[in-house]
Amino acid sequence: MVFQNNVLMGASGSGTTTYSIDQSIRFNFSDSAYMSRAVGSGGNTKTWTFSCWFKIGVLGSKRSVSPFLWSCHQSDGNRLQLSFDSGSLGVAGDFLSIYDGASASTIFRTNRVFRDPSAWYNLVLVADTSNAVSSERFRVYVNGQRETSFSTINYPALNADLGWNQNGSTYYLGDYFASHGTYGFDGYIAEMVHIDGTALDPSSFAETNSEGIWIPKDVSGLTFGTKGFYIDGRDSADLGDDESGNGNDFTTSGLAAHDQMADSPTNNFCVMNPLNTHSSITLSNGNLQSTASAFTGSGASILLPSTGKWYAEIRYNNASLGEYPMIGIYNTIKNLSTSGLNPGNTSGDKDIGFGADGRRNEDSTTTGSWGNAVGDGKIGALAIDMDNKKIWFGHNNSGSFVWQASGDPSAGNNEANTKAFADNVVFGNSHYSGSIVCWNFGQEGTFGGTETAQGNTDANELGNFYYAPPTNYLALCTKNIGS
Repeated sequence: MVFQNNVLMGASGSGTTTYSIDQSIRFNFSDSAYMSRAVGSGGNTKTWTFSCWFKIGVLGSKRSVSPFLWSCHQSDGNRLQLSFDSGSLGVAGDFLSIYDGASASTIFRTNRVFRDPSAWYNLVLVADTSNAVSSERFRVYVNGQRETSFSTINYPALNADLGWNQNGSTYYLGDYFASHGTYGFDGYIAEMVHIDGTALDPSSFAETNSEGIWIPKDVSGLTFGTKGFYIDGRDSADLGDDESGNGNDFTTSGLAAHDQMADSPTNNFCVMNPLNTHSSITLSNGNLQSTASAFTGSGASILLPSTGKWYAEIRYNNASLGEYPMIGIYNTIKNLSTSGLNPGNTSGDKDIGFGADGRRNEDSTTTGSWGNAVGDGKIGALAIDMDNKKIWFGHNNSGSFVWQASGDPSAGNNEANTKAFADNVVFGNSHYSGSIVCWNFGQEGTFGGTETAQGNTDANELGNFYYAPPTNYLALCTKNIGS
């Protein structure tokens, strides 16, 4: 499955917003990443609002147990937890549910499933158990729309004390209260806002722009309340810093400076797409790292626009398997979720791949020693001119970066392909067992903390690339697509 218009997916887009979110925090499940803070005393257990934006990495249904977006825990009988499950508590799935330990029941479980790993979602939860109308005591909004379709709905009793904000509890953002590394959320979270003591509606956090897209608003002027907090990750050295003015900072675990990402609700970047990836490939690091256990392929989340010039980088974490990993572009007619296919291996598909051993695959023809081989720990790049259907491939195996076959994408000369490639293509890679590749579409220039970011931007001054992109080439993100 390939998403052809990322501007309209979930809640991201360029639109006409004057407020920009410049970063998110990547919660990598394999790093046991989460934030925590002791609640203390004085929080409102009846009335509060929570808002955040999230982008899914590993789908809940692909996990062995349900992942948690957050939880607040004092004891098993006094907790509130927000997770993705299958319809049974604790069983992995894609429905969103909240369980309240005090009532020993699920307050709600959506019929909506959350399965788009390329979209930003805005979630707003509103608790007001003092409301005389039972259905108004707990409200759920996704991208500004109130959720009304539930497989389970149990509204709290009048004036019930919920497990959020209880004295002696601990907040956990991105995880469950126990077994860290088992239940944690995998993906990106931005603008985590807790309003203590006030029930607000979604318009306090976002609005609909002129294109009909739900976009963020500046929340810094809100009244956060005693236990309220605002975590936006703007300080990479202190991702748990509270910007509400209350000093309710969170302690981080499994998070590092490189987990501050440029991917955000106002500029959604391309990632690898688990829905167009074979089950023998494990995606991690926010769907940017691809690790294989068999011969398989993986495609990216954003279709390359039919016009424009686009740039992406790759780090070879394991390139000791001959031609693998192979980097290139896939025609979207290929279903990578069920078949092991190299880019460029099929006649007429009009896509192309570049092997780690220096070969080129194009239109089912392999050209050996087309370029120089790439070794472990080296960085490669692709430059794609969709206006003229040309592609260039380069890497730094010689010590400095070189476009292969004397290519020059800035001048448009000596492209790597001999045939025009298809309009419907995505970035992608094929693997053999053990090969690993990490992508950078401009959202994170350290390749998961393995390199020192060089801070190079594209022609629109966006992105964080290791090497300077060729003249007029852009990062594949919604600000560039919508510009």
